[in-house]
Amino acid sequence: MALLIVMQVATAGSFSLERVEPPFWWTGMKHSEVQMLMYGDQIAELDVEMDYDGVRLKRVQKTDNPNYLFVYVDVSAAAQPGKFDIHLTKKGKVKASYTYELKQRREGSALREGFNSSDVMCLLYPDRFANGNPDNDSMEGYEDKFDREDDYGRHGGDLQGIIDHMDYLEEMGFTALWLNPVMENAMPEASYHGYAITDFYKVDPRLGDNELYLELSKEAKKRGIKLIQDMIMNHCGSNHWWMADPPSNDWVHYQDDYKVTNHRRVVLHDPYVAQADRELFENGWFVSAMPDMNQSNPLLADYLIYNSVFWVEHADLGGIRHDTHPYPGQEFMNQWTCHIMEEYPNFNIVGEEWSPDAAVLAKWQRDSQLPADFASCLPSLMDFPIQIKLIEALKEEESWNQGWIKVYEQLANDYLYPHPMDLVIFPDNHDMDRFYRQVNHDFDLWKMGMAYIATMRGIPQIQYGTELLFSNEKHHDHGQIREDFPGGWEGDEVNAFTGENLGEKEKEAQAFTRKILNWRKENKVIHQGNLTQFGPQDGVYSYFRHTDEKAVIVIFNKNKEAYSPDMDRFKERTNGFTKGIDAISGKEYQLSNLEVPARGVLVLDLK
Repeated sequence: MALLIVMQVATAGSFSLERVEPPFWWTGMKHSEVQMLMYGDQIAELDVEMDYDGVRLKRVQKTDNPNYLFVYVDVSAAAQPGKFDIHLTKKGKVKASYTYELKQRREGSALREGFNSSDVMCLLYPDRFANGNPDNDSMEGYEDKFDREDDYGRHGGDLQGIIDHMDYLEEMGFTALWLNPVMENAMPEASYHGYAITDFYKVDPRLGDNELYLELSKEAKKRGIKLIQDMIMNHCGSNHWWMADPPSNDWVHYQDDYKVTNHRRVVLHDPYVAQADRELFENGWFVSAMPDMNQSNPLLADYLIYNSVFWVEHADLGGIRHDTHPYPGQEFMNQWTCHIMEEYPNFNIVGEEWSPDAAVLAKWQRDSQLPADFASCLPSLMDFPIQIKLIEALKEEESWNQGWIKVYEQLANDYLYPHPMDLVIFPDNHDMDRFYRQVNHDFDLWKMGMAYIATMRGIPQIQYGTELLFSNEKHHDHGQIREDFPGGWEGDEVNAFTGENLGEKEKEAQAFTRKILNWRKENKVIHQGNLTQFGPQDGVYSYFRHTDEKAVIVIFNKNKEAYSPDMDRFKERTNGFTKGIDAISGKEYQLSNLEVPARGVLVLDLK
């Protein structure tokens, strides 16, 4: 029998119901409770009624703003998919209603597999990849208009453009797709980047809409590509709809007295920290356009958690990349990650902790044994320590304490991580100089770095355009770093999708990337194999990826002459193997007289 529950609250005034978030939910979730944010004129003065089998109204929570109600509902295992009305009433009379839907979950949704070490993710900016629908380049009601001449303007790329070129991503060997945030950014300028969200439930109309986002997910899945959503729990955009009428006076930090964060992430593990420094780190804003949300407010914390689960379920996500992971604070980030991972135990979330210190990253990874005052459920982190040391190793002259020794010794710190194979490794990202610039536009070093990322332990992430030797003229200029992909716009003279007018070096780099990523896709020894590294000697660095049945040796030579290594040194790993096939050139090499090309790399599949 259905149970009718009425929550009694005060009555007065006129009423309207403008928002209900999330707009719908699902049956059969592990966490049966869901929070519904309701917003409308004076609705806190109304009673809430609902009548549906298996659905129980647990509580209604008000704030100091009479325009909000936070309704907590339990959707039991007995609840069936269907629609029911939620009524807001006064003295038994309905003043506002919302038809809520409980949807059927996809088969196997709870056990969905997140991105893992078998994947290579492509990072791309939707606004800068391809313009599939010129009609949405500028939209009425949105100040930031199309201007492709402005590095920080809207360039017109969109979700349709990504769908149109999904075949290219598949052919390049990518199996996961990390898009920078696609939610609405109704900001007056520089809104293309997506990190100042103004509606957590709405895709920005200049990129498409919610239905097109679902179509993108489906098209990706057809090709074996997992969709990764970039989420931000720390801040929103200053034009977020609730900033004009906040639910409470503590909804964001320093709501009436804006302060900038000190960005001192060490305050979360410093045993000598001043509490004033820690408070400013966690509560300060990035910039005036990005209010810092107060996750210690339990209503906001729940709102963010349910929003994340909504998108995993609705968009059939294969992962989350979480922006500025430490900034919302340890307690909330633990609550957020654990809720999601309990709901989807095989899922994956990678957090951004931009630190050069492996010990700082390691404390965030689940199962960490490092001293910490919290227990994290975060599966993965962006491996900034390896990225930083890789650039140094490639660029520095070889000596006892320079060059390859940097990555060799950094990798030795993997004992700090409970799951080092789950880290995301990368040559660059959207917030730093392009990889080709970082290696001083040296094509040989670029190839070595790409081979390293493709064969090292962990989950590779390659930024769009890296395969084309993208660079930026101005140091750390985000507008240039996030340049347009050639061929994504009608009339582009160069088309990297077809190769038309693409430079010979760019074609070679593209072919190199395609070759090694597709080779990696088919080699489980790289996905799951053990790793054994040998100390650098004479400007040469090498490691093996191996199982009981298979082995691959990767040898880097920064010297200006070819190098013949003493293969007896590697006999603990080469025993039984006599030759190897280079994954890049296809050439066969005899181990007995192996010669590594000058300023080159060999990735030998041993036979």
